[in-house]
Amino acid sequence: MIFDSSNVTIPDAAVSVSGLTDYLRSLLEQDEQLRQVWVTGEVSSANNHRSGLFFTLQDPDGTAAIKCVVWNSQLAKLTQLPVPGEQLIILGSIRLYPQRGEYQLTVWQAFPGGVGLQALRYQQLRNRLLAEGLFDPQRKRHIPLHPQIIAVVTSPTAAAWGDIQKTLKHRYPGLHVLFSPATVQGEQAPESIVKAIARVERDGRAEVLILSRGGGAVEELVCFNDERVVRAVAECTIPVVTGIGHQRDESLVDLVADVCVHTPTAAAETVVPSLAEMYTQHRQRVASLHEAVIYSQTSAENKLQTLRHRLRNLRLDRQMQQEVKNLQWQRRQLLQLTTARSQQAKQHLEMLRQKLASLDPKAVLQRGYAVVRQENGAIARNADKLAVGDELLVQLGQGEVKVKVIE
Repeated sequence: MIFDSSNVTIPDAAVSVSGLTDYLRSLLEQDEQLRQVWVTGEVSSANNHRSGLFFTLQDPDGTAAIKCVVWNSQLAKLTQLPVPGEQLIILGSIRLYPQRGEYQLTVWQAFPGGVGLQALRYQQLRNRLLAEGLFDPQRKRHIPLHPQIIAVVTSPTAAAWGDIQKTLKHRYPGLHVLFSPATVQGEQAPESIVKAIARVERDGRAEVLILSRGGGAVEELVCFNDERVVRAVAECTIPVVTGIGHQRDESLVDLVADVCVHTPTAAAETVVPSLAEMYTQHRQRVASLHEAVIYSQTSAENKLQTLRHRLRNLRLDRQMQQEVKNLQWQRRQLLQLTTARSQQAKQHLEMLRQKLASLDPKAVLQRGYAVVRQENGAIARNADKLAVGDELLVQLGQGEVKVKVIE
């Protein structure tokens, strides 16, 4: 034995890790009770692998869990396949794996034990929240395109926080990030998350909130199905983006959030645009606009050149000369037609004048004839109708005379 200055007695030969693990394995695997043990519990998660089906069995209250495996050679012999949310009665044996320092249950047979309590509680809460309308798409709010201040709720020690910081810095340098730390696993997680969200709301500066944690087993994500957390997200006055885990079923928080993505990195990519991508898009738009202007200019020049070519081919001077000749010819035609019609009109007028002159009574009188009128103005045409003593008015070619009938 060696005695050191700290008064702690240390054995001469300490047991190695593999030695301790081998000792524990011998205790577990040689125990008659553990070679063939019946275990009942609820399947909380299941994952198919090329070598077999790996799943986790836990107590309904979530206080204890054990990892289980069914190798492919045994899988077809199971009466009931492990499905998350199902209650099972398992027959298997305990095995310890030195490399990971973990033990798990190698399953031989599984029998149905009814719906698990955790799954039943989850479904009841989901139905109740669904009836209240908390999952309605109409409640979803739009994420601002270019937020200047965002808030992040996650664990300060989680890899998710580092991923979010790295992504935000890379995509949108200069962004103001408000970090509200919270416990995202365990019994204290729901209350811690609710308080973290409340801190962000009281601050009032954030335009969008990221609620996130890294990947993990389903058992580690139960806090995101807690009614307190779900209602805190639903009642948050700031748009909420969730990025919880890598491969999982949707949690109730995912269903009530404004936007749901699968990873913390994706959540950070959702809330802010990439300045590099925006700059690239801007340059592409400038290039496209430049090409459009060049194309329009080239098209206009080609059209102008075509018109010039057509103008040269038209020879407008010749066309103008031809038009002048046409107008001159039409003028001559019009003058000829007008002159002819005027001559015809003069001839017709002379004919009518001569005819009128021939019919003029005064012209007859000029030839020596006279017009005899009675006292009442009537023309005397019959001597039998006159009487001796009647006074008559004789109209001559030049002047008038009064006469009296004597015979």
